[in-house]
Amino acid sequence: MIVFLGSPKMVKTGAERLLTDENLLSIIKNRKWALICHQASVDSNANHLFDLVCADDSLRPQRLLVPEHGLFGEQLYMEAVEDVFHERLQVPVSSLYGNTFESLTPKAHHLDGLDLLVFDLQDVGARYYTYLATMTMAMEACSKAKIQFVVLDRPNPIGGALIEGNIPLPTLKSFVSYLPVPNRHGMTAGEIAKFVRDQQKMDLELTVIPCKGWDRRKLWPETGLPFVPPSPNIPTWETALVYPGMCLLEGTNISEGRGTTMPFFLFGAPWITNPTRLVEELNSQNLAGVRFRETAFTPSHDKGANSSCKGAQLIVTDSEQFRPLVTGLVIIATIFANYPDDFALRTDTYEFVDDVPALDLLLGDSSLREALLNGVPGVEIARRMRDGRRDFIAIRERYLLYR
Repeated sequence: MIVFLGSPKMVKTGAERLLTDENLLSIIKNRKWALICHQASVDSNANHLFDLVCADDSLRPQRLLVPEHGLFGEQLYMEAVEDVFHERLQVPVSSLYGNTFESLTPKAHHLDGLDLLVFDLQDVGARYYTYLATMTMAMEACSKAKIQFVVLDRPNPIGGALIEGNIPLPTLKSFVSYLPVPNRHGMTAGEIAKFVRDQQKMDLELTVIPCKGWDRRKLWPETGLPFVPPSPNIPTWETALVYPGMCLLEGTNISEGRGTTMPFFLFGAPWITNPTRLVEELNSQNLAGVRFRETAFTPSHDKGANSSCKGAQLIVTDSEQFRPLVTGLVIIATIFANYPDDFALRTDTYEFVDDVPALDLLLGDSSLREALLNGVPGVEIARRMRDGRRDFIAIRERYLLYR
């Protein structure tokens, strides 16, 4: 049994509970298993789970499987991750994010001879963040292979009390709209695993090891846990808080601050000529829990690379009142209203889809994009999205592990 020195007030993640409880440890001990993990799969002392299990021959997995961004978050978004052999750990590391949509699902040879597949990725609470799509695809593969699937649950960094957004249309299903949940779903990986298994009627042996000491009202700082960036552009938990709205900018030619030290807090473009007026208009809308400050930035890569982008910094003043989705919609609507000839939708291949605008995939409904570009205010778009999630809220209650 592994002993941890963290504060007793800390939330205990599913991973830490697994490693400190002999009964739970028997799930993996002396069994053939693989682990879906990354650098944010850590305990309360910031030790990597893959290091801890590989150090004990009775716990050693047969394989590590890694999602988008790779084991240590080196790859940028939409950048293929290669299969490697980890020399220090002496274990193969197989990619679940290659150059094709088919690469996102575990292959038969990844699962051959296994008793179970364990999932331990840190999600950030937004539908388009791809790790829960990775989880669902792995569940589907395990169902087909008749292999047990285990989720080591982790807190939702932005809490589980608030829900924002709509349910994506099935016709727009993609890697960023794979799950029938709202943009900000307010659930943990373990809860969504239970929800997805039932909704898809999977024949799957599913085990969820819940967190201990977490409740739905807790944001990340209240967990007492170290925050390890789960991907290159989520460097802080506060970034996760703004992501459900600011990620929508990925579907446009507005820079969302990639290539800067403040991704998703900075936004702008080389063609914005009057950022002062833009900031005045945004602040005049009195969005709850947020203010805007004029700024300029030069991204090192991605949209606006090596060009001065005029725009604004988003400043969250009240994390409980702040609503990221409506904020992102208002930003897009306001910039489009001021620069209709310069604003454009992203039309290149986005998460393996090349025939649908990226903004449609993110919004989950083409009519919302059409309304936005027809001058419907962002606040009204958010209201329309709210109307489509009533059934989900009722169904969701059955799968909640925390109150």
